[in-house]
Amino acid sequence: MAEWESLINADTKIKVSSTLDKSVGKKNLTDGSPETCWTSQQGTPQYIQLSFSTPVTPKVIELTFQGGFVGTRCTVEAVFIADAEPHWKFLARIFPEDVNRKQTFDIESCIANRRIESMRLIFEESSDFFGRVTVYDLRVLGVGAFA
Repeated sequence: MAEWESLINADTKIKVSSTLDKSVGKKNLTDGSPETCWTSQQGTPQYIQLSFSTPVTPKVIELTFQGGFVGTRCTVEAVFIADAEPHWKFLARIFPEDVNRKQTFDIESCIANRRIESMRLIFEESSDFFGRVTVYDLRVLGVGAFA
């Protein structure tokens, strides 16, 4: 795998479908701490939406869940910058395992070097009976705006 850069930075806007409470908010998704996490409220689907400050080309998604609270079926969507009328388009379907370790999903073949402005991960199913999802770390790696 090539060396990709992290595409999530301080200017990336993050939106989530729900948050269980303030202590497990969206800011914890990208803080790099193994002690903090985002936890959704119950019910599916849940989502994480990223709006990048400049166009990017994502290649890899890295997710670290809490076992027992894993989004086990996830649709990845994106808004491409070249589209005349920007709208969400299907990129890939990924199937995270119900484990605590970092999981890496290669989306390079789905993106085909096209630039996007936004990405959404939609967790359609959860390993939790109540549909909650807990993510300790989210990274999106790829090619930034000036590569």
